[in-house]
Amino acid sequence: MAPRALVLHPDPILRRKAEPVARVDSRLQELAYEMISIMALERGFGLAAPQVGESVRLFVTQGMAEGDLPIVYVNPRFIAVDGALEGEEEGCLSLPAIRGQVRRQKHVVIEAQDLTGLTFRLEADDWHARCWQHEMDHLDGILIIDRMSAIDRLVNRKKLRALEAAHEGV
Repeated sequence: MAPRALVLHPDPILRRKAEPVARVDSRLQELAYEMISIMALERGFGLAAPQVGESVRLFVTQGMAEGDLPIVYVNPRFIAVDGALEGEEEGCLSLPAIRGQVRRQKHVVIEAQDLTGLTFRLEADDWHARCWQHEMDHLDGILIIDRMSAIDRLVNRKKLRALEAAHEGV
């Protein structure tokens, strides 16, 4: 099997709602490890399966503290998303060079399975909370360009058109 590559906007898989993972097996583990490698290579903070061409409910993120191993989230779901909305600049590996203000809630509690099938729960009020919301958006076919302001979309219009034109040539 050929190595997976990062999928760029406007590939239709990025707009599809990802399917739940039926079972954790060696194929899923291989996908997760490959995603961690791609995330590290691209210097990302998180990566969702649709971003590598797999429409399943799986994402990976950097560890909770510096030096921690990356975390794999299988069939993640939010237990709580609350707190004040805060705007921060976000980027996305599937939208290279495109950045804009995205408003997200500050506090998140997430539950998911790990690569052994065990359920775990994490809570964050920092970049992890923002990252989890960003990656969950990917699993639901939502991109940062859907969440950024009209002004930021206008500022990024040329870059978006260039990505779309490059995709048409594929």
